[in-house]
Amino acid sequence: MIYEGDVYRPPSEARSLIMQITIGCANNTCTFCSMYKAKKFRIRTREEIFRDFDEMSQLYGDFPLRIFLADGDALTVPTELLLDILGYIKEHFPNCRRVTSYATAKDIIKKGKEDLKRLRDAGLSMVYVGAESGDGIVLKNIKKNINCEELIEASRLLKETGIQLSLTLISGMGGRERMREHAIHSANLVTKMKPEYLGFLTLMLEEPAPLIREIQEGKMELLRPEEVVEEMRLFLTHVDSDGTVFRSNHPSNYFSLRGTLNQDIPIMLDKLSEAEKYNKYRDESFRML
Repeated sequence: MIYEGDVYRPPSEARSLIMQITIGCANNTCTFCSMYKAKKFRIRTREEIFRDFDEMSQLYGDFPLRIFLADGDALTVPTELLLDILGYIKEHFPNCRRVTSYATAKDIIKKGKEDLKRLRDAGLSMVYVGAESGDGIVLKNIKKNINCEELIEASRLLKETGIQLSLTLISGMGGRERMREHAIHSANLVTKMKPEYLGFLTLMLEEPAPLIREIQEGKMELLRPEEVVEEMRLFLTHVDSDGTVFRSNHPSNYFSLRGTLNQDIPIMLDKLSEAEKYNKYRDESFRML
């Protein structure tokens, strides 16, 4: 199998078979992201895709595995080709437990209810959507190329068609200036979207992310660990998304939280207070993207 560039996938797909059906990200304008800057976006040809699937099916076809469709924007692939891929998986990976991919709100909306239902029936069980923030000003500043209304509409379509949503937000994404707004508006967004899964990363930057220059020029200040605690406390005290599985235990995070909203919010708030009281934060040298 030929894989172009570095492998990027959600933390929960660590043991999945990663199949690259697109190269890079169709949007690729986010100022905080460095993952796909070295790749020019394209959808791989049918021949390339199925050559890799043929090879992997001979090695892993009988395994009880998960399959993640990479790269950063797989749902932009035409529906008919996606259906062919999902049909191949069903036939040649009969023990496959789930098929997932990254997706953008715009792609979900563009697919529409009918195509999403077809994809769900063919085996697409969950998509990962990076919202990053519920603050419209932050989304504009980081050139995310989406708005909260689109995110809410995308989540509605997913619920109506039975595809699960794993949503990602980023602590510190608003910097010191927008910390409160980022936390509260993100809580309001999650309350409206009610995703099945919610993951928080904490902002980390590496070249060639354009946001690095903004920080160097003083246009944005990164949060200190104790400020990330306060931001998370604001989020947890404003969110209402009963049943959402919550995780903030990525290596980028200064502290680890996990639970289910809303029932475990008091426990997680206690853990925040403990981290704050005893200065229990992951050292910078152990944080990683």
